[in-house]
Amino acid sequence: MPDGTHLRSPGMDALLTLPNIITFARLCAVPLAVWLVLDHRLAETFVLFVAAGISDAVDGWLARHAGMGSHAGAVLDPVADKALLVSMYIVLASIEVLPDWLAILVVFRDLLIVGGVLVLSVLGQPVAIRPLFVSKVNTMLQIVLVAAALFLAGFRLHAPGVLTVLVWAVAASTFASGFAYVRRAARPPRPDAA
Repeated sequence: MPDGTHLRSPGMDALLTLPNIITFARLCAVPLAVWLVLDHRLAETFVLFVAAGISDAVDGWLARHAGMGSHAGAVLDPVADKALLVSMYIVLASIEVLPDWLAILVVFRDLLIVGGVLVLSVLGQPVAIRPLFVSKVNTMLQIVLVAAALFLAGFRLHAPGVLTVLVWAVAASTFASGFAYVRRAARPPRPDAA
C-alpha cells in the first residue's frame, strides 16, 4: 500500500456526503440571515446563527469521526463559515449594531489574506494555508461578538460594556492575525521545505 493511502477514506472525493449537505445548507442560510438583519429581526437571526454554529459542529464531527470527510467539504466548510461571519459584520454595521470601522477591518483582513495567497500563487509561490493560533482566537472572538450583538439587540437587552470589550478584543485579534499572516507570507521559504 503506498504511503498515505491509509489516511484517505473511500469518500474523500465524494461530493454528496451528509457533512457537505449540512455545510451547503449553512451556506444557503447566509442570504436569509442577511435579510433577517436588514429587516431588524435580530432575535430570529440569533437563533439562525446558533443553528449554523451547531450545524458546523455536527458536520465537522461527521467528517472527522464518522469517516465522511471529503476534499469538497474541506473547501466548502470554511467558505460557508467565512461567508456567514463576514456577512454578519457587514449587515450589523449597516444597521449600526456594530461599528462600521470594525466591519471594514474584518473584511480587509480576509481580503488581504485571500488576495495575498492569490498573488503569491500567480507568482509561482503557492502558500499552504494553515490556521495560526491567533487566527483561531480571532475567529472565536468574532463569533462571540456577533452572537452577543444579535442576542442583546434582538432581545432588547443592554450590556454596552460587554460589547465594547468584545469589539476591542475582535479589533486587536483581527489586526494581530492579519499581521501574523503577512509576516509569515513575507518570510523567505526555508531551503529544507522542498
